[in-house]
Amino acid sequence: MRTPGGILAVLYSVAPAAAKPGVDQQIAQLESSNSKLLQYPTQFTQSIMPKAIHSHNDYWRDVPLLTALSFGVASVEADVSLINGTLYVGHENQALTPDRTLDSLYIQPLLQILHNQNPQTEFTAGSTSHNGVFDVDGGQTLQLVIEIKTDGVATLPSVLAALEPLRSAGYLTTFANGTLTRSAVTVVGTGNSPLEQIKELSPRDFFFDAPLSQLTDPSLNTTWDATLAPLASTDYEAVVGWNGFGTISDEQKGNITKFVGDAHERGIAARFWNTPAWPVSARENIWRALLENGVDWLNADDLAAASSF
Repeated sequence: MRTPGGILAVLYSVAPAAAKPGVDQQIAQLESSNSKLLQYPTQFTQSIMPKAIHSHNDYWRDVPLLTALSFGVASVEADVSLINGTLYVGHENQALTPDRTLDSLYIQPLLQILHNQNPQTEFTAGSTSHNGVFDVDGGQTLQLVIEIKTDGVATLPSVLAALEPLRSAGYLTTFANGTLTRSAVTVVGTGNSPLEQIKELSPRDFFFDAPLSQLTDPSLNTTWDATLAPLASTDYEAVVGWNGFGTISDEQKGNITKFVGDAHERGIAARFWNTPAWPVSARENIWRALLENGVDWLNADDLAAASSF
């Protein structure tokens, strides 16, 4: 009698001879057997669907970065302050600790995750591309937004140096020689990030969070596009202001569509921050209005709610 191969072979080897297990039993038996047939090297985010959600102040979460990834969040934010040569992560100095640094909370974890997502095997020999953090969509980049809290010109060199482990591994989206090459992580500077110094970077793998409501302002003397600013953001309260109750006015909706249109004409993704978080019904009405009018990134503090919205 011919012995069945693959998964069934394992089943026949672990099941009693007289048993005819149903599918649920077969699944349980395979899982309990720790079969290599059920294992593959890029299972870290198995079955997690990436979503266009920005984890606002991600470092405040009980577990920074990993919590966001567990919900499929594809953009995370870290505030950094340069103090005595080290980039500490936190909203203000009172929240800083010696252990919570840009390197420990984001760079090293991402490096380990991406090394695991890109194993060196006989099957990957000669490959020049890199998988991102999401197993179901290896081409999805993770947006890492770094908000510089200290002096931008003084802090930028330390931020660029901190990115070197990801850079040398080929994991950073880069603009060089007129070509934008997307990779596993796209780093965008905001806060005090210095625009003129970022413009001068060549190659550039640290980009700028453009002012969404000023993309057409000639006084900024900047040609905005995705090679400089893949992301543009603005304060929702200041430029839209609808509180989520009743019906959004035509003027308020027009501001959303105008600024989103300005960004999209330039190949830039749009985000509004400072959206109301409570009451929940109002928050969700605002989220709905933003998404229906073309906003690319849903800025969120409640990742569980945003991921199921």
